[in-house]
Amino acid sequence: MQLVRSQLFALMLGAAFPAALIAPAEAQIAIDVMVEAAPPPLPYYEQPVIPAEGYIWVPGYWAWDPAEADYYWVPGTWVLPPQPELLWTPAYWGWVGGRYVFHPGYWGHEVGFYGGIDYGFGYTGEGYYGGHWDHGTFFYNRTVNNITNIRITNVYNQTVVVNNTVNRVSFNGGNGGTTARPTPQQETFARQQHIAATPAQFQHVQAAAKDRALFARQNHGEPAVAATVRPGVMQGEGVTRASHAPVTPAAAPNREPGRPEGQTRPAQEPPRAAEPNREPPRAEQKPPNEESRRPPQEAPRTEPPHPIEAPREPPRAEPRIEERRPASPPEAGRPPAMHEQPQRMAPPPRPPAEHPPAREEEKR
Repeated sequence: MQLVRSQLFALMLGAAFPAALIAPAEAQIAIDVMVEAAPPPLPYYEQPVIPAEGYIWVPGYWAWDPAEADYYWVPGTWVLPPQPELLWTPAYWGWVGGRYVFHPGYWGHEVGFYGGIDYGFGYTGEGYYGGHWDHGTFFYNRTVNNITNIRITNVYNQTVVVNNTVNRVSFNGGNGGTTARPTPQQETFARQQHIAATPAQFQHVQAAAKDRALFARQNHGEPAVAATVRPGVMQGEGVTRASHAPVTPAAAPNREPGRPEGQTRPAQEPPRAAEPNREPPRAEQKPPNEESRRPPQEAPRTEPPHPIEAPREPPRAEPRIEERRPASPPEAGRPPAMHEQPQRMAPPPRPPAEHPPAREEEKR
């Protein structure tokens, strides 16, 4: 019974999808695809390098093949929007009436509700942080987009916070699904005019459905082709493989080596201006000598120095009065002793003063 219902839904899908590519739909295209089994978790993979300016990233998702009664992986890819100023709202699976219902993606001027599914690369579960339009030019957030070896000047850096969990759930509601609900603004936007997937996207889905290696029974939730550079190109350079564990992207100017995509990236600090007339400190280099080659020895233990006492003042001796006697003249040829101090010679006696001649009167 389930297989008959799935085949009927497949006919509806084939009739409705090409018609949606011709003209915009008045509301979100809802195709009645109902499955009883839950889709597998989202695999981890690295985003290929953007092929050229103007492309927008469309994340991969699990689609249902009614003939095989199995899920198959539609690889993520870079897509040219049908016209400027449009953004992509990813597809998602939701739990409705005891079954999983598929909600296809679409193009619009705003990103609508996609079940709170964390697809990575700017699709955090609500909105899109991978870039924005400005006067007909799309500006890329280098934090979540792989822009390497290609010159694109309309870029910026914005920190995106995404929590990578072990089980990356791929559906909304039910047992184990996300609990996100559309906001009133998202419900209003869902009733506005949208544009369905482009013909290149439709061919991309058909190419994935023909690859047996992309079915869940074959790859056990780890498809060999997880993402491609362009729609419909399932082999060659730029094709990345999926993994159950977070992968480490290649080092690029916009990414840090060793940091998986989707984790919190710290904000960049502005470069500091160089201070004038200041040279960086130079490390003093000493030529190697024999002492430097010797193995380090244990430093000798040093005892704390004893406090130094101030010198004591010697006791003062009382003055002694000694009689000075005339020193005897030294003997001839004997030098005076070192301890004997030479005595000063007494000055010669002065001659008596001459008295003037006495007057004659006094003589008398």
